[in-house]
Amino acid sequence: MSKGLFSTLLAQVKTYRTAAILTPIYTSLEVVMGVLIPYVTAWIIDRGIMVGNLRAVLLYGGLMLVMACFSLFFGIGAGRNSAYASTGFAYNLRDAMFRRIQTFSFGNIDKFSSAGLVTRMTTDVSNLQNAFQQLLRISVKAPLTLIASIVMCVFINWKLSFIFIIAMVVLGTALWTIIRKTTRLFAQVFERYDDLNGSVQENVQAIRVVKAFVREDFENEKFSRAAQNLYRLFVHTESLQALNHPIMMIVVYGCTIALSWWGAHFVVDGSLTTGQLTSLFAYIMSILQSLMMLTGIFITLTMSTASGKRVVEVLDEQADIVSPAENAVTQMADGSVDFQNVSFGYGSGEYAVSDINLHFGSGQTIGIIGGTGCGKTTLANLINRLYDVDEGTVSVGGVDVRQYDLDALRQHIAMVLQKNVLFSGTILDNLRWGKADATLEECQHACRIAQAEEFIELMPDKYDTVIDQGGTNVSGGQKQRLCIARAVIKQPKILILDDSTSACDNATDAKIRQALRDEVRGMTKIIIAQRVQSVMDADQIVVMDKGRILGCGKHDELLASCDIYRDIYSMQMEAGGDFDEKKKK
Repeated sequence: MSKGLFSTLLAQVKTYRTAAILTPIYTSLEVVMGVLIPYVTAWIIDRGIMVGNLRAVLLYGGLMLVMACFSLFFGIGAGRNSAYASTGFAYNLRDAMFRRIQTFSFGNIDKFSSAGLVTRMTTDVSNLQNAFQQLLRISVKAPLTLIASIVMCVFINWKLSFIFIIAMVVLGTALWTIIRKTTRLFAQVFERYDDLNGSVQENVQAIRVVKAFVREDFENEKFSRAAQNLYRLFVHTESLQALNHPIMMIVVYGCTIALSWWGAHFVVDGSLTTGQLTSLFAYIMSILQSLMMLTGIFITLTMSTASGKRVVEVLDEQADIVSPAENAVTQMADGSVDFQNVSFGYGSGEYAVSDINLHFGSGQTIGIIGGTGCGKTTLANLINRLYDVDEGTVSVGGVDVRQYDLDALRQHIAMVLQKNVLFSGTILDNLRWGKADATLEECQHACRIAQAEEFIELMPDKYDTVIDQGGTNVSGGQKQRLCIARAVIKQPKILILDDSTSACDNATDAKIRQALRDEVRGMTKIIIAQRVQSVMDADQIVVMDKGRILGCGKHDELLASCDIYRDIYSMQMEAGGDFDEKKKK
């Protein structure tokens, strides 16, 4: 990992630093005990078994037992602390990523796919957790064992130690070649994970549409393609890694044969004892196992480097919409809104809205109407700074929205989307998203305004009815009405309804608008709609087409002056009302 990447990730160890420091200390002591045991074994053979000295066998055997117990104790200590530190490290990473994502604007989120963010917080962090645990233990244990074993081999017989050095060069070269080839492949593997997660996420969220259109086979094929791409890439990568073991075995067998041949000659001529030869066999295995552990670390680091880069991309991503560094405005005088020469695009090179000049008076009801993709929602998103304008200024309460503290700005603006979200929990829990300390009476009042009280009272547990994840156990119209109530209970200065009654019939839509007029006074209400009936009573109606304003005024004025508005009105009136209206006739 690069220095910057490593330091950014290491900063997330935080409160688990003590465990991270204790792990290599325990590991070092474990290595010392482990390396000395083969040497004591040589004493048992040479000074006890070979000369028939039972007392020496018992003495050195007892010493070995004590050393083994210490090695076990230090190993347990290292394992416990490494698990504690690595798990805490993963927790801190996920927490830091989630907190950073919460600060992102829509523009930042657009940069990362939803599936990509999920993969980074799950698979990538898990890879980093495993890598960190190995770094704490194996990266200390392997090189220390390797160095200590070589030193002991040189100490016992420096001539035979050349066998180990040659084996290290051969094994190291082969393994390094494999690592270089797998490094590039792992970066591609995690991109395939994003594709796979994206396919799963999309399918699960749209499962009702999939079944309604009998597209299960199509979705199965799409998922299979993503899974097959990941499978092929992983097989190729793992096939290269699988060469580690046979190469290791070849080197081990070669060293064993060489050591047996040359070691026997040294034993015969008296320059090496049987016990020392036995200990050399133990050390050769320690050396080669250390090399394999180091190889495993390099492979893990290769995988974790790719994961680390993806995680750090999120941690280093700076929100492009933030509160002013100094003198941020925290109070909003009123709910007036002004667009002055506003133009904005989503980075595609074309403006979604351009040359917008509008004034919405505080407490007015504003209607915005136009065809799909004309820029209605874009205009609304600029008011609460979900995006920032490219040109011009948007002012709320007489102050440029970029001068407000973000939390203060959005606390005074409530937005209800056409496709809104309910969260797992009771109806009351969802309503209190708008106001955490809202009383039951306040929630009931908001639901009466949103025309939600009637269906809530019919539910078995009323306001304590549990809403499934995503609100799957309520209809689209019921979900919209609950979301309107959640926004109303917030008591904002500006309420934006973005086609938020599209799933409601005309009669319910009219009742909601009437209740907002009668019971929510002083609040600026911006109604974005496709239906003329939803905006025709507004104080001011804005007609949009292709990101520009084609007309602005009251209903009667637009009928006389705006061709598009007149055409929309004529077509919708000729089509007649909806079922509820016809039923009343």
